[in-house]
Amino acid sequence: MNGVATVRSIGHELAARAVQAAVAKGGEAGWPLVAAVVGSTGELVALLRATGAPFQSAQIAKDKAYTAASFKVPSPEVFKMVSGNPALSAGIAAKPGIAMFGGGLPIAIAGEIVGAIGVSGGTEELDTQCANAALTAIGAAQY
Repeated sequence: MNGVATVRSIGHELAARAVQAAVAKGGEAGWPLVAAVVGSTGELVALLRATGAPFQSAQIAKDKAYTAASFKVPSPEVFKMVSGNPALSAGIAAKPGIAMFGGGLPIAIAGEIVGAIGVSGGTEELDTQCANAALTAIGAAQY
């Protein structure tokens, strides 16, 4: 039908597996983390918060995932995209739900971005490692 689009998005079973893998990887490193998965249009599909994870990490994880899904790149790449233009950088950073630092990765399966994962509660490097562990666990492309 003309004018109707089909949008593919990650399902809840894969999303649940992803957040479990990310939080488990953080636990192995001794860090209680929060992991969130959003679908391809930014809707929250799964969220898991380890006992002891910082309270604010739940929102930050969702924001990292939303940012990666919105721009279809890892969350720190958004900062690189806008950093040369102060007005654009300030405008994007002021939008609700935008987090332009490490830990947010798109979820690409069979070459198609179907959502994104955000991890928060550790260092940017650890958050990104845990997000990549989640991608591995569900057979998605690595970043």
